[in-house]
Order: sequence, then C-alpha cells, then structure tokens
Amino acid sequence: MCEARMKISLTDGLYCIYEFEPKHNHILATSSQVHHLRSQRKITEAQLASVENAKAVGISNKATFDLMAKEAGGVENLGFTREDMKNKLYSKRSLQINHGDTGGVLEYLEKKTSEDGKFFYSIQVDEDDLITNIFWTDSKMVADYEVFGDVVCFDTTYRKLNDGRLFGLLVGVNNHKKTTIFGAALLYDETTESFVWLFNTFLTAMSGKKPQTILTDEDAAMVKAIKIVLPEIHHRICIWHMNQNVCKHLAGVVEDYKKFNKDFQNCII
Repeated sequence: MCEARMKISLTDGLYCIYEFEPKHNHILATSSQVHHLRSQRKITEAQLASVENAKAVGISNKATFDLMAKEAGGVENLGFTREDMKNKLYSKRSLQINHGDTGGVLEYLEKKTSEDGKFFYSIQVDEDDLITNIFWTDSKMVADYEVFGDVVCFDTTYRKLNDGRLFGLLVGVNNHKKTTIFGAALLYDETTESFVWLFNTFLTAMSGKKPQTILTDEDAAMVKAIKIVLPEIHHRICIWHMNQNVCKHLAGVVEDYKKFNKDFQNCII
C-alpha cells in the first residue's frame, strides 16, 4: 500500500496541512498515461447521447469512439476509454430492461457456443460484444428430453418478474407425471428474433430432435417464431393460460356456477 498522503484540517476558516508524505513506493503514471487512471475517466451525458445517436443510424461504437477522439484532439483528451463507453451503454440498457423498455429490436451478429458432454450453453452477443440472450442445459436435461421430449411447454410465467432479464424454462413431464426441465434461458426481450434464436439453439443442444407438440401462451411474437422454426409441429395453448383467460373473460360465469371450473377442466383435458 502506498504511504504517500496529505492530511488537511480546517480551523477558524483556514486550511492547515498537518501531515505530508511525498514519497511513493510505486512508479507514477506519466503524462501520456494519466487518461487511463479511473479518477480521470468520466463519460458525460452529452457524450453518451452522441454515442446513442450514432448507434441509432448504424455507426459502430469503434467508429464513434475514433471520431470523438479525433474531435477532442486525441484519446488522452477525450476523458474516457472505449471500454468505458461500452460499459456505460450496457448499464443504461440494463436499466431500460428493468423498466420494461427494450429500446427496439437488436441486431444480433454473433453466437458463442460450448459443449463438453456435461453442460451446454449458448451466449448471443450484439455487434458491440454485449450479451443479449443466454441458453443453457446439461447432460441430464438432454437425456430427459430424448425420452420425454415429445411435448414441450415453454413456461413464460417469468413475465411476472420485474427485475433483471426475462427468464424462461423449457419443460416437460416424465413417466412419473413430474415436471422435468429441458433447458433454461435469459432473454433480452420478447421479440420474434429472440424466440427464433432460442428455439434454434434449443434444437442444436438437442441434436436437432424436434418435439411433436409445444405448449405456450398466446404471445404473438412467440407464435410467429414457432411458425418459422417449428412449422410442422402442433402448437397449443397450455391449460394454465387457458384457465387464466377463463378467470379474466368469464369471471361472471365462474362466480355464478361453482361447478363451472370442473366442467371446464373436463372439456379441455
């Protein structure tokens, strides 16, 4: 730990230095390196707005950073690094997610996948190498899908959560009528593009095996994605969401007839 320090006190309106140690036990940054120090780096809201405007018209972060550095007379005069700019954009985008604003459809340019026989994961990043969508499964989930994967339910109840990314599960039922998980995902948004990526990645993890039936809610983007990736399989609305629709649209009927729910279950099962 460096012992260099200066302590100042305020007495009767006057500042007084009562302790001073000028010697450092490390090499000091040169004038050409000062702009790399954390204390000297800060991106202003005006600069961030310029970056976002450039991104909105298709200019990459690298090109934007190079232009801003040139306008400032060099990187050392800009006040922040390219990594600072990327981190600031990511932090702001994460905040937008938490408040339900996805900022429009992202352009996904890269996918990173790893498989070692025990754990499979796929991470999708955008043109700035920022993570957008994540999917993972393991060998047991893959083995369960091989046996019980004729019917898959994409559980979208994650939409009830308001913090962090959107969480979804691909699940089924085993021979003991117990829920079994085939895979999980953290999604950036609920666009058709994100669902298409998820379903394609899920099929990759499962060696291309497609379910015969998939159960979801009535989300329009998801319906479109299923038609694109899984056009030949049966798509049905799951019972839980059907019950929710009954409670929402037939509340008067349910209140008047106590046996309605039992009769309704006999109709749909």
